[in-house]
Amino acid sequence: MKSNWNNTEAKKIKGDLLKLRVYSSNVLGRDEDLVMHGGGNTSVKIKETNIFGEEEEILYVKGSGWSLDTIKAEGFAPVKMSALKKLVKLPELSDIDMVKYQRMAMTNPNAPNPSVETILHGLIPYTFVDHTHADAVVVITNSPNGKKRIQEIYGKNMLIIPYVMPGFILAKTIYEMTQGIDWDSLDGMILMNHGVFTFDHDAKKAYEKMIDIVDKAEKYLKKQGAKAIKGAKKGKVDTLRLATIRQQVSNVWGKPVLSKLDNAAASVAFSNLSDVKKITNRGPLTPDHIIRTKRTPVVFGKDSQKDLDKYVQEYIAYFDKYNKGEQLLDQAPRWAVLPNTGTLSFGPSPKHLTIIEDIARHTKKAIHQAEHLGGWKALSKPDLFEMEYWSLEQAKLAKAGKPKAMAGKIAIVTGAASGIGKACVESLVAQGAVVAAFDIDNKINSCFPQKEVLGVKCDVTNSKQMEKAIEQTVAHFGGIDMLISNAGIFPKSAKIADMDAKNWQRSMDINVTSHQQLLQLCVPYLELGFDPAVVFIVSKNVPAPGPGASAYSVAKAGLTQLGRIAAMELGEKGIRVNMMHPNAVFDTGIWTKEVLESRAKHYGMTVEEYKTNNILKTEITSHDVADLAIAMLGKTFGKITGAQVPIDGGNERVI
Repeated sequence: MKSNWNNTEAKKIKGDLLKLRVYSSNVLGRDEDLVMHGGGNTSVKIKETNIFGEEEEILYVKGSGWSLDTIKAEGFAPVKMSALKKLVKLPELSDIDMVKYQRMAMTNPNAPNPSVETILHGLIPYTFVDHTHADAVVVITNSPNGKKRIQEIYGKNMLIIPYVMPGFILAKTIYEMTQGIDWDSLDGMILMNHGVFTFDHDAKKAYEKMIDIVDKAEKYLKKQGAKAIKGAKKGKVDTLRLATIRQQVSNVWGKPVLSKLDNAAASVAFSNLSDVKKITNRGPLTPDHIIRTKRTPVVFGKDSQKDLDKYVQEYIAYFDKYNKGEQLLDQAPRWAVLPNTGTLSFGPSPKHLTIIEDIARHTKKAIHQAEHLGGWKALSKPDLFEMEYWSLEQAKLAKAGKPKAMAGKIAIVTGAASGIGKACVESLVAQGAVVAAFDIDNKINSCFPQKEVLGVKCDVTNSKQMEKAIEQTVAHFGGIDMLISNAGIFPKSAKIADMDAKNWQRSMDINVTSHQQLLQLCVPYLELGFDPAVVFIVSKNVPAPGPGASAYSVAKAGLTQLGRIAAMELGEKGIRVNMMHPNAVFDTGIWTKEVLESRAKHYGMTVEEYKTNNILKTEITSHDVADLAIAMLGKTFGKITGAQVPIDGGNERVI
C-alpha cells in the first residue's frame, strides 16, 4: 500500500486543523481497501473560545451518514471533550443514552449525530485519530490464530483489542486497557475482526502510520501465498434465469428490487470454487457490513426457489435462536453466488446495488486470501446477530424514508435520446424506477449521467441488436417490468399515387414491425415482472388521419391494432397494454424554431397560436405525454388494458 498524501495540497491548508482533517479523511476514504461506503471514522481535537470567552477543547468527529471520501467540514460533529472524558468513566451507558448525551455535548445543534465511536476518539490523547476497516488487516484477524499472527507482524508496540461491540462498550474496554499505558509507545491499535486505529498530533503522520500498518499486512499475505483469485473465462449468461431469481428474491423482500450481475473474471472464478457454499457461510468481512449484506449470501444451484426457501428458513432459525425481543427483519439475501456465472447483488436502488457489489467484491477477495491462512473465520453468530439488530445501525437504514412509487421497478424506453422518449426516461427516474434507454443515436451513451439509467445504442429494426440490448438490461438491472415503445419516424409526406416504396417500407419497419419484435422479445421477461405494463406511443393520425401521410398513418394504425391484440393475448399473464395518441408536441427535435415559424405563417397564426391550436388552447409538451405514459404504467391504470387515450388538448376530428 502506497501513501497518497499530497504535500502541495496539504500545505495550502496548513494551520487550519479542520480543513486538514477534511483533506486527510478524503485521502483515506478514496482507498477502497481501507474503507467503503460510510465505513471508518476520523476526528480532530481543536481548542476554541466559546461565547463566554472560555477556551475549551472540541472534538470534531465524523458525523453519522457521511463517507470519508466525500466528507466536508459540515460533516464533522463538534463535541465538547470535557463531556466525553466524563462519559467514558461511567460504569455503563445504554446506546440511547450515549447518543443523547453526545448530542447534548455538541456545540452546533445543526451538525449530524456524532459517530458511535466518538467517546473512543475522545479518550485517545492525540490531535488526529484515524479509524479504518483495512481489508488486509481484517483478513489476518479473521483467520485461525489471527491474534498470534498480528503479534508476529507488529510486535509489542501494537495494542490488540479483542472484539467487543462498537460504541460505549468498546470505548470502555480500551479505556480500562490503557490505564497507565504510555501512548507514545504505541504504533496504533488493531481491533480484532474490526479494523485499525492510528493517531498522532500531525495529520500526515497519523495517515502514514495507517498506510504502514496496512502495507505490512499486505506484504504478510503475499509472503503467505494469499494472492488474489485468478480470473476465469466468462460463460454465456442465462438472462431468463436472472429475471426469475430477481422475481423470487423480490417476493421474499416483499417489494420489487433490482439485481445486478457481476461476471467479472474474478467473480466467475470465485463462483466456480468447489467449496464456495461452505466458505461463504461463515460471515462477513467486518461486522458493520452485516447491516448491508446480512450474514451470508445465498448460493444458488439448479433450483433457485428451493435454495432461496432454505436460506429463508435458516435465517428465521438464526433469528429465533438469538433474538431477545427484536422484530424480525426481511429474510431476503443481499447478494448471491451463481456457480459458473458470477455473483448477484440485490437492492432497491442502483446506489444500494453499488454498495452491495463493492462489499461483496472485497469480501470474496478476503475470503479467498484467508483460505490460504487456514480458513475464513468470521465473528460468531451471536456477535453478528447483535450487530445486525443493533438499534443504532438499524436507525441508519431507517433514515432512507418512504420509497418512491416505482422504486425497484425496471423499464425500457425506446427512442430515448430526445423528445417524448427522453421525457419518459426522466419521469420514470423521478418516480424511482430505473430505465434502459434505447436509441440509435450515439448520444444515448452520454445524455443520462445518473446511475438509474443504462444508455444502450441500438437499432430497433435489428432484432439481434435488440435481443442483445434486452439481455444487457436484465444483467444490469435484473429484469423488465415496464416497456414504453416509443421509437418512430415521420416519413416525407407523399400522396398514395406518388409513394416511394422504400419510404413506405421504412415506415412499416420502424413504426410497426420493430415494436412487434421488441414486444415479442420482452414478453418472457415481462411475465416475470412486477405489475408488468406496456405503453405504445402512437399518434393522432390513427383516429384522425390526413392526406399525404399514408405511410405514417397506416403504420401507426397497425401499431394500434398490435397493441389491442397484445392486450387481449397478454392479459391472462397480468400484462397490461395501453396506447396513447399524442398530437402537436412541438418541443421535439423535428420542430425547430424555423419550422414552427413557417407552419404558423402558413396558417396565418403566430407561433403561440399555432402551438395552442386545440380546444383547450393549451400547449402539449413531451413531459405532458410522459406524465400520461407513467400514469398508464402505474396504479392509476392498474385495472385498464387495451385503452386508447388522446393527449392533444382536444381535437375536433378526434372527438
